[in-house]
Amino acid sequence: MIANKKEFFGGAGLLIVFLVVLVVIFSPVFNGKNGLEYLDALYNSISKGSAYYIPKVMEESDRFTGDAVAVTLAMKNDEQAQQTVPLFMKAGAMVNTSSAELGVSGDLGNILANCLADADDMFANDGSKVADKYGYDEKRVLYNWWKALKLMDKDLKKQQKFKEAKMVALVGKKAVECSYNYYKIEPQKISDRIGIVVFSLVFYVVYTLWYGFAIMFMFEGWGMKLEH
Repeated sequence: MIANKKEFFGGAGLLIVFLVVLVVIFSPVFNGKNGLEYLDALYNSISKGSAYYIPKVMEESDRFTGDAVAVTLAMKNDEQAQQTVPLFMKAGAMVNTSSAELGVSGDLGNILANCLADADDMFANDGSKVADKYGYDEKRVLYNWWKALKLMDKDLKKQQKFKEAKMVALVGKKAVECSYNYYKIEPQKISDRIGIVVFSLVFYVVYTLWYGFAIMFMFEGWGMKLEH
């Protein structure tokens, strides 16, 4: 039995409108995307605009120019090992291969500079430059860099070259990972999209409260109330 029809049906009306809006949000009406995809792309593009760390990382890596290192990298398989060889050779390093294992020796600063150049091109969405440089897919190039740097970091730590390992890890995280994740996303400044950003945040709060009040009015109209 409904105790307060006006409150109950008012809450039901709010819930129906909530569901209608929810259907719209999950429909591809925002430039061919649904609302979540549209906002995800928007916030990714805004975050990319403030995530360009590569120039600063380049400055830090320059300090390791002339720092000779020798590392052994156990790649995943023979194919990945062969794909990774030219990444180091383009930096002037010597590479010895034994199945999936690489023995790399060279100037750490030069190796990191080549890696950062590739990451910078990818961050600028110029993947064709990277693909042409090595002869295979640009995202695979960046993945191989990421894997090689992980293994370098591990081997350098074993050699107690902790400063070098820290720099290698920084390049992997701030440059390679960042460029891989943001590849083909066009950067935007938040100031250019401040209207839609503010609207989306306000809408999220209002929409959440909307659902809560709809449920509360329905239950109270039904005669169910919280009591202390």
